[in-house]
Formats: sequence, C-alpha cells, structure tokens
Amino acid sequence: MWKKTQPLSHEDIVAIYDVLLGRRPESESVIENYRRMGSAAAVVRAIGQSGEFAGRRMSSPFHHYHASFDAQEVMRRHAAPRLEPRDGHLTNFLGVVIHSKFLPGILGDRAGQVEDIPIPANWHADIAEWGAALRAVELARDSFTMAELGCGWGCWMNNTGVAARRLGLKPHLIGVEGDPGHIAFAREACASNGFAEDEVTLFHGIAAAAPGTALFPRQKTSGMEWGLEPIFNATEEERRRALAAGSHDELPMIPLDEVIGDRERLDLLHVDIQGGEADLVDSCIDVLSRRVAYMVIGTHSRQIEGRLMDSLLGAGWNLEMERPAIIRLSEGAPLTLVDGVQGWRNTAR
Repeated sequence: MWKKTQPLSHEDIVAIYDVLLGRRPESESVIENYRRMGSAAAVVRAIGQSGEFAGRRMSSPFHHYHASFDAQEVMRRHAAPRLEPRDGHLTNFLGVVIHSKFLPGILGDRAGQVEDIPIPANWHADIAEWGAALRAVELARDSFTMAELGCGWGCWMNNTGVAARRLGLKPHLIGVEGDPGHIAFAREACASNGFAEDEVTLFHGIAAAAPGTALFPRQKTSGMEWGLEPIFNATEEERRRALAAGSHDELPMIPLDEVIGDRERLDLLHVDIQGGEADLVDSCIDVLSRRVAYMVIGTHSRQIEGRLMDSLLGAGWNLEMERPAIIRLSEGAPLTLVDGVQGWRNTAR
C-alpha cells in the first residue's frame, strides 16, 4: 500500500515528475500541493490519472510487471456492471464503497463518484496488486477466507470479500491493525459493504511470528498516516519514554497461528507491514506452507524482494506476480517511492 515513513520533500516530487512525465513540475505551488498528499504512492497514482500521463500511458511503471496469468483480464472479469454512486463514499470498480473520511487527503473531493477499472493504477493499487488479489479469489473453493496484515480501513478485506461474494463464495474476513481509528474504519467499511458481524474478525495489535508486545506510533487523527511502523524489542528505557510521552501505545503481537485460528485453509494472506514482511515469512514459513494457499505481499525494498524470493522459492511456492518497488537514488542508495508487489501460490494447497 502507501509508502510513508517521512514527509515528502521538494526533491521527491521533482523525482516523481521526472520518472512519470519526463519533466520538472510547472511551479512551486504544484509541488506544494502534491507534498500535502503525504504519500509518494498517492502522488504517483494521482499523476497517473492525468491527461498528460494518459498520452505516455504505456510508459507507466505500473505496466512493468511479470505475471503467469492475464492480470488485466482477471480485473475485467470482476468489474461490476451498472454501479450507482453513494453519498459520502467513493465506489470502486468492484462495487466496494469507501467513505471519504477514511482518506481525506485523497478522497475528500471524490465522494459520490464511481471509479473506472484501474488500469494501470488508481490512488490505491495497480494492476499487479489488483490482479494478484483477485487471482486468489478465483482459486478459492467453496468458501473464501482471507487475512490482511496491516489492514488499515480493511481495503483488501472488502475488495476481495465483495469479489468472492459475487462468485457465490461465503466470505470470512480477518484483519490485523495497530491504529485504533483504522480498526474502527475497517469495522465500518465491512458493515457498509454488507458483511455481517460473524463474517469479520478484527485484531487490534501487530502481526508477528510469536506472541509479545511492541510499541506502535500514536497519531492524533486516523486516516492521515498509513505507513506507521511498530517498534519491536524496545528497551525498557525506550518503552518508558515512549509511553510517558504518549507518542506510542504498547500493543500485543498477534502470532500468525492465532490470526488463522482453527481454520484449515487461508485462501489469501495479504501482507503490508511496513518492511517486516521478509522477517515474518522467514519465521512463519512452516505455518504458511501448511495453511495458506496464496499470498499477496507489499514489498518495501528491493532487498526485501530478494529475500522473499529466496525463502518462498526454496519452500516450493510459485511466484505468479511480480512488480518491483519503484525507487529513486538518493545519495548513492535506493529510496523506495512506491512499494512493490509479489503474488505467491502455494503448490501444496
């Protein structure tokens, strides 16, 4: 999902313009407007919907993915016909409604609109992530059970749940999230999209390989920050200072086994945990291989992408979708602007 670990700089916006449009921004005011969006991914996707970018469409970095299936055709199969707008909400191509208050900086002026199919991308995701997530829905059997680690407002819970329900599959949607306001958003979004309480399980905590506690940043207004990173293994002094200052909350670490519960099969595990994805996969590979049929992973660096390939290929998984993280170079090192996507199929499930 969104990459947000520090405020966007003037140089970030200039770099994004250079990558997508091959030029500098037209004015300082344009740069400041984009900086206020708060997320490089949101800026990239906003520019990607511009008329100027449409003329350069096939040069979009979101067309540069590798897949073993036709991702765009999968998306088209799931596009809902004859969608009607809903007050206060954006309606996406699947028929999922998203309240504008969840992301005021991005959706504040889009309430009551219905989106077209997002090829190559929209404010939320690109072909690679949409295609891989919907691929998991199509591979499900009589029911569809998924878990989203770092669920935010429940975006992939709702997107895949609505798609599964339209195919006649009974859904069960599981989310793990550290921000209490985002948990409330996820609960509201699931209800708005017609899911019953017994079809949704939400954990307020941090997805992890083993139980414990972690510090999670506290934000004043939910919906403003979406890339908050937990602190694991904090010293007692770090913990004391953070809790005294009110900058962090101490939350339980929720092991993957607990997330899955007594369910025999998880049809989809969506992982977007701000850089901890390779560590999670390495420490949970046995559980993943026994109980998870498909994974869609947001990758936060090229290094993480390589680690995931080593771990999952070695465990017999098939890589069905890959779009690398979009980077720029900063002082001789790669800086991730937009997270990458990997879609993995478990050959044993």
